[in-house]
Amino acid sequence: MKILALDSSGLVASAAVLEDDILLGEYTINHKKTHSQTLLPMVDALVQMLELDLNTVDAIAVAAGPGSFTGLRIGAATAKGLGLALDKPLIAVPTVDALAYNVGVTDCLICPMMDARRGQVYTGIYCYTEGKLDVLRPQEAVSVAELAETLNELGQEVILLGDGVPVYLERLKELLEVSYVVAPAHLNRQRAGAVGALAQLYYRKGKCQPAAEMAPEYLRKSQAEREREEREAREENKKEQETESRKEKRGEDGGKEDQETCVMEEKAGEGHEK
Repeated sequence: MKILALDSSGLVASAAVLEDDILLGEYTINHKKTHSQTLLPMVDALVQMLELDLNTVDAIAVAAGPGSFTGLRIGAATAKGLGLALDKPLIAVPTVDALAYNVGVTDCLICPMMDARRGQVYTGIYCYTEGKLDVLRPQEAVSVAELAETLNELGQEVILLGDGVPVYLERLKELLEVSYVVAPAHLNRQRAGAVGALAQLYYRKGKCQPAAEMAPEYLRKSQAEREREEREAREENKKEQETESRKEKRGEDGGKEDQETCVMEEKAGEGHEK
C-alpha cells in the first residue's frame, strides 16, 4: 500500500509518501510563503527524489480539518485535483488526530492545541491503550479555560503540542493543576507523515471516499461568515429600532390629534351653550 499524504491545515505545509508502514520521504516547511506556493512544489520534489510514479499510489490522504480555512481549502483542492487526475480515492484524516499521532506510545494523555483565535483552540484529548491511539475527547473548538478544566478533571499528566501552546502557555500555567510537558520541536507541529500513517489504518478499514466528495471539516464558521452574520444582525437590529421609533412617533402624533380633537369639541360645545 502506497499513500501520498498532505497537510496544509495550519502554519506548516507538509507532504509525505508512505509505503507499507515505511515513511519513504517527507517534506515539511514552516515559513511565510503561502501553501498555494509550496504544497505542489513539495509534492513534485518528493516525486523527483523518490523517482515516484504517482500512478502507483493507492490513495491520497489529506488533513481534513479543523484548521486554517484557507489552508484547508488549499489542501482539499490539491488532494481532490490529484485524486481526480489519477483516479485515486481520498482519505480524509482529522487534523487534530494526526497531530496527536506525532507522539509515540506513552502513558501520558496527549493534547494537541491549534490556535483558533478569539481565545479558542482546536483540540482533542487522546491516550494510548495497548499501543493503539484512542480518542478520549474528539476534536472541537473550545476555550483554553474549558480545556484546562477538562484536563484537571482527568487528573493525568499530559503532553501538549501544536501552535496553540506557545500562544496560551502562560494562561495554561495559571489554569492547569496536572503535570504537563510540551512536545519537542520535531513533534509539535503538523506533519504529513503522521497524516499518512493514520491514513494507512483508515485505508485498511475501508475509510476512503471518491475525490469529488471530499470536503474539509471546519468545526466552526469562518471569520468572513461570522463578520457577515454580525453585520446582518446589526442591520436587522437597526431596522427593528427604526420600526419601533416610527410606531412611537405615530403614537405620539395620534395622541396629539386626539388632544386637538378634544379641544375642538370643547370649543364647539361652548359655542352651542352660548
